[in-house]
Order: sequence, then structure tokens, then C-alpha cells
Amino acid sequence: MAGLIPQAFIDDLIGKADIVEIIGSRVPLKKAGREYRACCPFHNEKTPSFWVSPVKQFYHCFGCGAHGTALGFLMNFDRLPFPEAVEELASRLGVEVPREETPGAAPLRTVDEDLYTLMGKAANFYREQLARDERARGYAARRGLDAQVIERFGIGYAPDAWNEVLKRFGASDASRQKLSDTGLIIAREKGDGWYDRFRDRLMFPIRDARGRVIAFGGRVLDQGEPKYLNSPETALFHKGRELYGLYEARQDRAPLRRLIIVEGYMDVVRLHQSGITHAVATLGTATTPEHLKRAFRVVSEVIFCFDGDRAGRAAAWRALQNALPEATAGRELKFLFLPEGEDPDTLVGKEGRAGFEARYADALPLSEYLVAHLAESIDIRHADGKARFVAEARPLLERMPAGPYRELLLERLAQAIGVSAERFLTIVGPVNAAADPRSSGSTRSAARPPARTAHSAGRGGLVRQAVQTLLHFPALATRIDDGDIAALDSLDEPGIEVLRELLAQLREHPAASTAQVLERWREHPLGERLAKLAMSESNTPDAEAATQELVNALRRLAQGAAMSELDALIEKEQRSGLEPAERERLRTLLRESRDPAR
Repeated sequence: MAGLIPQAFIDDLIGKADIVEIIGSRVPLKKAGREYRACCPFHNEKTPSFWVSPVKQFYHCFGCGAHGTALGFLMNFDRLPFPEAVEELASRLGVEVPREETPGAAPLRTVDEDLYTLMGKAANFYREQLARDERARGYAARRGLDAQVIERFGIGYAPDAWNEVLKRFGASDASRQKLSDTGLIIAREKGDGWYDRFRDRLMFPIRDARGRVIAFGGRVLDQGEPKYLNSPETALFHKGRELYGLYEARQDRAPLRRLIIVEGYMDVVRLHQSGITHAVATLGTATTPEHLKRAFRVVSEVIFCFDGDRAGRAAAWRALQNALPEATAGRELKFLFLPEGEDPDTLVGKEGRAGFEARYADALPLSEYLVAHLAESIDIRHADGKARFVAEARPLLERMPAGPYRELLLERLAQAIGVSAERFLTIVGPVNAAADPRSSGSTRSAARPPARTAHSAGRGGLVRQAVQTLLHFPALATRIDDGDIAALDSLDEPGIEVLRELLAQLREHPAASTAQVLERWREHPLGERLAKLAMSESNTPDAEAATQELVNALRRLAQGAAMSELDALIEKEQRSGLEPAERERLRTLLRESRDPAR
């Protein structure tokens, strides 16, 4: 999107939201002490294991592990991407969502809400026309569409006329301009009027994450070109970001674990009708990185489905190249090729849901498809072919973010040409990885030499304790002395970077609740780990006791670091002697070890 939602606004939104009211409007909650409980809406259970904390503004299921804030609940229950969940929560609270410009992005455009209303009216008009037109209904029936799926997808019909939409909705200059702004009508070349864009076509409304109609796709009933006609780019519609059928997929209450991306509207509708409700399609364009970002906000597995012909394989290779920047740990990308001459629409009609889904077992993981595609046109039995294989693999590796996914792919490429991963790295040379879009950079160096840990017993527990205390009582960060925080700089314990970053963030931007903290860390690689820590109950009765607990943990950590440094200096003195500055530092540490209160 062109603009980012300011973090301060999200903090304020979480601070004003009542998670009990939001979840309670969808799930019957019962009071249980200081919290509320219910049967989990995310898995089947008879005994309630779903708890909502009004203090933390956080929910957690002890059965399936689902957890999150009010925004997280809207994303999981209503199947909304993050920006739309923010919009939904803001609308419940009666506030407008501000936007910040992102560097290099196109200027933000304010969308006229009347355009959404107009598109909704147009969709209703097309549905009415389908009900009245026998020929159009006959075509839908021949394509195997039943009444239920037609209603679910809001499928309609654009009459075989030049100005039906224009006559219905374009009575004034202002209304005609809105029709033009939404792509429903087109100005004549000589500037002497307008005409309807869609004529004699089966109409497929394209919806955004909130279910609002933002565009249409139209399919000719008989012969004609183009076979499919889409709405143009408008203030509402950007085809490189939208996935047809994603809204409908989210409406199914069954857990959405994967998406299968197909190529056509009819493919999606027929698959949904057969019970494969996780099918979506791109809109007349190749799969883009933005499509995949949107998909991976909802699921962790994506299967690309293509015809087995030459055009299908070419489209698959383009999809793979666009998918590489999104190939990170925890995500699965697969490629499924159908028999030549078949598409999902026809094949699911022959095989049914079970037969079609059984083909998922034949889907190639991204790594296998990439290797197979390269090896298909290169003879890797000799040195020249292996060198070319490596040369073609290198730019593909550079499109991927560093991490386990890329490392495993590198090993698979090495295996393909019969060398070790180390040898492959030597041949391919340094690879500049794409930035992981989910990572959050730290200002501290990752190359700090590890400190000695002769006295580190229990320090990992102390770091965890300090982080957990901050999650339960985030306002405490402003009470900690600068000296206690500065003492952490010399530590290199597991989790210490998180503790330092958490303290710095909360001192600069105080938070009032656990939920506010977790929303700030949503996109951080360690955000999920913090959420799990936040689930545990705090045994600290109040903020005063928590403050003392946090200060004690920080000071014990600092003392442990000092003892490690002391051990290192003593060892060096015995081994090779100390520099004058080191000797002075040793004296200071010895004095402090005898008098810890100094």
C-alpha cells in the first residue's frame, strides 16, 4: 500500500479497544474470575479452553494455541489482512485511520466512499439482469454453476446493450464521472458521450477483504475477444494486489491452512462449488510479490496450479521468480501441473473434490521445481553444464532473503550437480540476499565477541524473567535507572538483544498494556516468542513488586557480566599480562566484587 498506518495510531487503537466486547460480539464469553472463557472458535472442543484477559487485552487458547490481541482476533476470526483489521477496529470505535507516506511511494489517494456504494449497486444490477435473462442463465448452467455458488459469489450478467448501466446510474455529470472513475463506463473517442464497458458478459464481482465490490471481471457468453475483460486500475482496484475469491475463502469457518492459486474466475468458482474453498485467482496478470504477501498473511502454504502446456509452464516459472523474495522459513510454496488440455474447472468436474485434492501430493516444492526447470535445459553431466547451472542459479538465490529456506535450497542445488554445499558456495561466490521483509534490524552489531560465561548459571532465566515482567507491566520501563540499563550493554546472553530493544522502545514510547507491546512486535521475527511469554500468568501481585523484581533481575545480570569480565582479566594476567588500562579495570572489578553495593 502507498501509505503506512502510524504505530502511534495503532497503540491508541489498542488502548481504546475492549477485547472482551470485540470477542464477545462473536463468541459467547462467560466471566471466570478476572478473565473470561469460552469454547475456542478456532477448533472443535467441548470443554472451554479459550481465555480472554481484559487486563492484558489478550486472548489465548490452551487447546490449539491460538492467541493475540483484538486486531489479531479480527484477522483470525474474520479472516482480515492487517490493514483491513485496523480499518474494521477503527470503524467500530468511530475514528479515521491516518496514513503516512512511504519513501518513494505514489502519493496517497483518498477514496470516495460513494464509489464503493456505486459498485455495490452495479453488482446488484448485474445480478438482477442474470435472473431475468434466460440465455445468460443457460450459459451459467452449461458451465456447471449451481444457484448456491452464483449467490455466494454474486455472479451477474451485463446486458447486451451499450448504455444500460449509463442509463441506470449516470443521470448527471457528477454521476457519470463516478461511473468513469470506477471503470464501469468509457468515454467515446471523439468526446461525444459514454458507453458501458461490460456488455453481454457473465459478471464476476471482485471484492476486497471487507467484502466490498471494487471491480468486475466479465466473461463472454459466446465467441468473442477478449474472452475475459477486467475493470481497469482505479482508486479502488489494483490488480497486482487483489486475489479473486480470497474474501469468499475467508468466509468458510473451516480453518484456512492453504491457498491454491489458479488462473481463472471460473476455475475458482467451480472449485469452491466442489468444496475446495481455498481456491483463489490472480486477475489477468502474473502472480506478483504483493499477491504472495497478501496470501501469506492468511496461510503458510501456497500451491500454484497451472495447465501442463507450454503457456502454463511459462506462467509457473514467472510465478516462481516472483515468489523467491517471499520464500522464508515457515512458508511452503508448491507447484502443481495439471494434465495437458485440462484446467481446474474441467478437471474438478470430472474428478470431484477428493480426486482433485489427491493431486496435491504430486505438487513440487519450490526447490524441486527450480532444480527441475534449470536441469531441463542444461546438461549437468559435464563441467560446462554445471558452470552454466550455477550461473543461472545465482541470480535466483540473490532474490531470496537470507535464512533457512535459502540455505536448504542452496544444499539442493549443490546436490543436483554432485558437489557439497561448501563447494557450491565457493563456485557461486558471495550471494547478496534480498532483505527479509519480516525482519526488524537492530542497531547493535551481531559480531560482538561472546562474553565468558563462567558465572552465567541462571542468566537465561533472568533475561526471560525481565522480558516477561515488562510484558505484564510495560509501564515499568520508565521507572528503571539509566545505570541499570547501561549495565546490560556488556552482556551477550540469549535473549539480551530483545530485552535491550524492549526496554529502549518502552522508555521512548511507553505502553499501557501487553496488547500494545505485542502489536509493535507483530512483524518482528521474535514477536511470536514474546506472545508466548505473554500468555503465562504473572505471580507478581502489583506494579511495585514487579518493579523491584525487574530491578533485581537487571542488577543480577549486570553482576554476572562483571564476574565474567573479572575472570577473563585474571586469566589473561596469568597467561600474558595486562595493559595498564586493563590492570586498572581489574582493580575496579575486584573492589566492586568485595563491595557489591558500590
